[in-house]
Order: sequence, then C-alpha cells, then structure tokens
Amino acid sequence: MRTQAIDHMALLPAYLAAATAVAALVADLIVARRAVVLATTAIGTLATAVAAAWLGFSPDRETFCAADGCSYATTRPGALVAVTLCALTLAVLGLSAATLRDREGPPHGEYLFLLASSLTGGVVLAYARDLITIIVALETLTLPLYVLVSMRRKDIRSAEAAVTFLLASVAASALTLLGAALLYAVTGQVHLSGLSHALHGPTAPLTAAAVAMVIAGMVFKVAAVPLHAWAPGTYDGAPLPIAAYLSTASKLGGIVAITWVLTVGLTPVAAVSGGVLAAVAAVTMTVGNLVALRQTRAVRLLAWSSIAQAGYLLAPFGGLAVASGRTHAGVEAIAAAVIGFAVLYVVLEITAFGAVIGLRGERVDGGDLDDYAGAARRSPWLAGALILALTGLAGLPPGLAGLFAKVTVFSAVAPRLPWLAVVIAVNAVIGLVYYLRFSLRPLRGTPDAAPGAPLPAAIAAAACVAAAVVLGFAPQLVLHLAAISQ
Repeated sequence: MRTQAIDHMALLPAYLAAATAVAALVADLIVARRAVVLATTAIGTLATAVAAAWLGFSPDRETFCAADGCSYATTRPGALVAVTLCALTLAVLGLSAATLRDREGPPHGEYLFLLASSLTGGVVLAYARDLITIIVALETLTLPLYVLVSMRRKDIRSAEAAVTFLLASVAASALTLLGAALLYAVTGQVHLSGLSHALHGPTAPLTAAAVAMVIAGMVFKVAAVPLHAWAPGTYDGAPLPIAAYLSTASKLGGIVAITWVLTVGLTPVAAVSGGVLAAVAAVTMTVGNLVALRQTRAVRLLAWSSIAQAGYLLAPFGGLAVASGRTHAGVEAIAAAVIGFAVLYVVLEITAFGAVIGLRGERVDGGDLDDYAGAARRSPWLAGALILALTGLAGLPPGLAGLFAKVTVFSAVAPRLPWLAVVIAVNAVIGLVYYLRFSLRPLRGTPDAAPGAPLPAAIAAAACVAAAVVLGFAPQLVLHLAAISQ
C-alpha cells in the first residue's frame, strides 16, 4: 500500500489553531487564572494568523493528494479567510472581557477552549478541497457554538437559543451529508477537482437532488431564507461576544464552504443552482430588510440585518445561471466578489457588535434601541464606531468598506442578471431606513449612567474601527487576495 506524503508546513495553521485550543484547556487546568488562559488563547490565535499569512505569500502547497485531486490546498484566498477568522477571534477575545469577568458568567477555560476549537474548524475549512473535509471542518466550526450560545447562565433565553440552534443545525448537517453521499454514489468522487471532471457531460438523475441537498444544508450556515428563523432568537439569547462571532466567523465559514463547492467542484452543473441561489438571495435580502424595519431590540435588528446581508453575499452566485458566469473568468470574478464582500462585511459587523458591547458595558444583552439614546455624549468614540459600522453596512460614507462591498456585488451581478441588480438597489434603499434610525439614536436624547467598557473590550473595539477604516481605503487589496487564480 502506498503511503501519502504529508506536507506539514501546509498544515501549520491548522496545527497551531488546534494547539491553541489544547493549550487553553491545559492552562486552565494547571493555572486556572483567567488572564493567563486568555493570553494563551490570544497568543496562539496570533501565531495561527502569522502562519496563515506567511503561507498566503508563499507558493501554493497541496497535501493529502490522490489521483483525482487534493484534500488540502494553501491558496491565497484560503489564507485571506484564515487570517480574517483569526482576527475575528482575537476581537471576540477582547470583547469577552466583561463576560468572563462576571462571576455568574461562563467558565473561562471552557469558553476559550470552545472558541479556539471553533477557530480550528474555520482554519481547516479555509484550505479544504474535498467534500468530506469541508463538511467536517464546517461542523467543527459550528459544534462548539451550540455550547457557547447557552453560556448566559440563569437566562432561559440562552438555553432556548442553544436548543433552537442545535436542532436546526443538526437537520441542516444531515441534509448536507445526505447530499454528499448521493454525489459520491453518482460520481465516485469527493475531491472538488474530481467532482468537476466527473460532472462534465451527461449526469445521473440523482445529481440535481444531491447538489440541492448539499447547497441547502450549507445555506443554513449563512442564515438565508427559508433557513433563517433560528438566527434572531439565537443571536439575542447568546452572550454578546458569541452573537458577534456567530454573525461574522460562522457566516464567513458558511459562505466559504458554498464558494469552494460551487466554484471549484460543481461548476459544470451550476446553471440550476445559480438560478436557485439568485432567487434565494432576492428573497433573503427582502425579508431581512423588511423585518428589520420593525425591530426595537439592538441585537435582533443586527440579526435581521445579518440575514439581509446574507442575501447580498449569495447574489453573485446567481451569475452562474448564465453562460458568461460559468467561464473561467466569470467564475473567478464571482468567487472574488463573494469572498471580498464577505471579508469587508464581517469587519463592519464585528465593529458594530464591538460598539454595542462597549456601550452596554457590564450588561449582558444588547438592550433596546432606546437604551442608546444620547450615547454620543457619554462615550463619543464608541458611538462614533457604531455610527461608522452602521453606515458602512448601509453602504454609505464614511463607511467606505461597506460602500465598496455593495458596489462590488452590484458590479458582479448587473451584467449577468439585471433583475437581481434592481432588487439589490431597492433593498439597499430599504436598509437605509433602519440603519439610519439606529445610527441617530446615540445623537439624540439623554444618556444613561451605563458603566464604561473594560479596557480589553475598548481596545478590541478600537482595533475593529481601525480595520474598517483601513479596508475602506484599500478594498482592492481584499479583492486581489480573494481571486482564485494568482
């Protein structure tokens, strides 16, 4: 039997992420001091980001290869995703300061171990190139979140959120696995490159059903309609930093999985899935924006906003429904638009949650919109961060990153599906209403006497703002790194 050669340097980011999870657990067992465990997790996450960045600027590496393809490839878009996930995790670590300091809050060792374990799944997913690795990595990213969501002890909403998330996610995972099994039965392949070759030419009747199941299960991870109902309650019931992680890292993982599967493995049969995803995108952004108009709680508004943003994220895939979208250049442009938009979106979203957590101080939830009245007088820079993030999500200056992200998606969709471009434009206008309504709350009214943000949370929020500003002036860098071929 031939033994496969393993490129351990290609696996370095995954090794470091997994070692970070183990180190956090061991540090808690031996030292049992919150600051030490938090520092251990942060250092390991930073080391993972450095390794991923180094591989991103090195020649591409592949490992776990067979005759029909490789299971793991360190491409530059993968490095961009891995570094972004590490940055999001570092931000969540900082934003968790108040949550971990609370005596009635979650146990810090388990909390940080689970967060690092989720990061490990995300890092592997960034480089995965076969269906089994993608599904296992996606589940590794998601499974720890079931427990993390429930860690607001003595709050029934947290338990309800965790159960809802668990049941919906298990059903979606089963659907994805059944679709993958059918694809393997039809093609005998699990590597994405092997699937692409096997699906050229006539396909078996089960192929369409298999593709639909795989995509439907993965669409759950980005909270797209009709698999979206779990998101608002889960976000509102989870600890605020975990809601931020769900809205950013988990969504980024889901969109990356869909991107790899559609643009690398299933392109020959993407005409139907592209049309379906175009319809799903249109319905998702419309439902998300219309329901967000009626929200009075901050986190629920951000949750419905996140659902609407999932529609924008999925919109470029609609281009696969037309012939020009299935050429090599068309597929590359679609993938770059999706990954580029996703990175810019998650930076603005984590900034919004960072500002909310900073303004809420020691409080455990996001509160009502009225609770932010006059916040600009009490904490001008945090209120400014919130306004920057919300205007960016709306696609307005001074949130230039969000403006460029919207333009990128619109430019990718308009030449291929004009009707979807019109839907995007209309929904962008609808979104202005609730984003501006929330943005104006800190500027009006009388501020309350909320406690200030802990220093780590304040630093994390400031770093998020800095990243949003920098990316707003250098968005082309993100698109360049997101391109499939270099």
